[in-house]
Order: sequence, then C-alpha cells, then structure tokens
Amino acid sequence: QVQPVESGGGLVQAGGSLRLSCTISDGTFSAYDMGWFRQAPGKEREFVGATKWSGMSTAYADSVKGRFTISTANARNAVYLQMNNLKPEDTAVYYCAASRRYTSSNDLPSLEYEYPYWGQGTQVTVSS
Repeated sequence: QVQPVESGGGLVQAGGSLRLSCTISDGTFSAYDMGWFRQAPGKEREFVGATKWSGMSTAYADSVKGRFTISTANARNAVYLQMNNLKPEDTAVYYCAASRRYTSSNDLPSLEYEYPYWGQGTQVTVSS
C-alpha cells in the first residue's frame, strides 16, 4: 500500500517561507505523479500543484503561481513544496497525493478523484 507522508508544516508570518516534504513508503517513487492539495477551514480541498517524478513537468494553481515551487529528489523518494511570500489565505492543511493515472503521458492529474493515495496532511498557518 502506497502511503505518502507529509512534513514541514508550521506557523509563519505573512511574507515568510516554508518548505513541505512528502515521502512515499512502500512504493517506487518513479511510478507516480505527485500532487499537492490544500484545504482551508470551511472550504473544499483544492489543487495546489503537481509534478512528474522526473520533475520535468509541473503544474500549479493560479493562486500560487510564482510563489510556490514543486521539486523532486528521486534518490530520497521525496517531493517538496517550497512556499514563498506566504499570505494569510494560504492557511490550510496541505496534503500530498500520488497517482498513476497519467504516468504514461505528459498530462498531470489535478482533480482529487485522480489521486488514490493520500497523506494525512500537515497544517500551515500564516499570520498577518
């Protein structure tokens, strides 16, 4: 059973940075596309970004473009979400997810149902 595990959340002031990490247990990292989602209080979970395991193709939600960057470290079975210039509206539980839906194509999954494997989430709080 593939199990993503997130880490790196915390409390940061607006304008600050955080880096989230996600590792996969019981799986071959290169077999999956990796996505990041977030869920703010009272809101639905939303797509943040995704990457091919190679890191050669990434996609981002408009709300985080230019501020967030996804990268991979295949030797560590890890994917990272670097978040810069954080805003209070970025406050949410951030989830890492894995998918094999489009691993044979150049497409990246961006919808919740396209990801069968999910981490438990890590809280990110941005104070104003």
